[in-house]
Amino acid sequence: MSFVDQLNALDGGEELSPVLSRFKSLLKPVTPAGLEALAAESVATTRRNFGRTMRLFAPIYLSNECVNNCAYCGFSRDNPILRTTLTVPQVVKEARHLTGLGFRHILLVAGEHPRFVSEGYLEDCIAALRDFVPTLAIEVGPMEAPEYKPLVKAGCEGLVVYQETYDRAAYGEYHTAGPKKDFDWRLDCPERGYEAGFRRIGIGALVGLTDWRYDVLRLAAHLDYLYRHCWKASLTISLPRLRPAAGGFRPKHEMSDAEFVQTLCAFRLCFPQVGIVLSTREAEPLRNALFPLGITSISAGSHTEPGGYTGEGADDVHLTVRGRRVELESADAARARCQPEGETSATGQFDIADTRSPEEVARYLRSLGLEPVWKDWDATILSPQPELAGHLD
Repeated sequence: MSFVDQLNALDGGEELSPVLSRFKSLLKPVTPAGLEALAAESVATTRRNFGRTMRLFAPIYLSNECVNNCAYCGFSRDNPILRTTLTVPQVVKEARHLTGLGFRHILLVAGEHPRFVSEGYLEDCIAALRDFVPTLAIEVGPMEAPEYKPLVKAGCEGLVVYQETYDRAAYGEYHTAGPKKDFDWRLDCPERGYEAGFRRIGIGALVGLTDWRYDVLRLAAHLDYLYRHCWKASLTISLPRLRPAAGGFRPKHEMSDAEFVQTLCAFRLCFPQVGIVLSTREAEPLRNALFPLGITSISAGSHTEPGGYTGEGADDVHLTVRGRRVELESADAARARCQPEGETSATGQFDIADTRSPEEVARYLRSLGLEPVWKDWDATILSPQPELAGHLD
């Protein structure tokens, strides 16, 4: 039975497991004093399981080309935005910039467009980075397990795939064209990634698309399922809240800061060993308050446009209008509709809220008594040591 079956059963009224019952109870409205108590317990649970460490990572956006129409996403096919796809040498330059800042964990992100972002292109990117970036993960369009396996072999160890929303009706409303319309195909993606051999698997829900309590309970159910069926992998969850992006989408459902804190604490208390990821979507004051409460992995100094760190890719920036390429020199009127006058860089997926540099974030973590961890994995861990090789035959 896949998680698709379990989600259908949950939506059909199946009784909640003990852990999901507890999780649901922790989402009930609480007083400020009750929230403080939850936060204190979350801090203690995090320290027991993760010590005082905080993992740092940065995304590299490879391409903002996309064949999907997603109402909330800046990369949506029909948005008239400036797009580009980085070449492999340009990706290397972006990565070299990030490693110069200290990062050793990089997430490769791209819109879903088989013409520009195929498994062959991704494999080439990974092969070009693996010798100086020990931890590589991808967040791209879902694939079959056999398509993922060459990426794992090339040196990619992590897969991130967010369901966006677990509400089938809402999902169909927001995803109107492209392969992303297939709800079940996306929902089964973490299991296919596990089959292919990814060591780390990240799941999440995009807060603002439907009632947040509905989505986070089903995200918890998905996590519980993966713990039982994909137990060899390290699991993370994320709850990114919608940010302004091209297209002007406005969330239909709000989650307050207090509700956000409460939900993160509920995940920490019910799933004490799960990694919880916090991105630069959230503003600096809230991020600062959340760091000690259960967060284990954060991005810093992020850019959500291809070439955002170094300006690479500017030589091929072009406009798309309803999915069709329009060269900039013949697109002045169209460009004025979607970009500030004179803008020539590719459009980002969404606006960043915390704009601090990686070093500023690391410095603040140290002020809290937390240790910024730039590297926690190396492929040599799985390689037989010369002095032990004879004993491992």
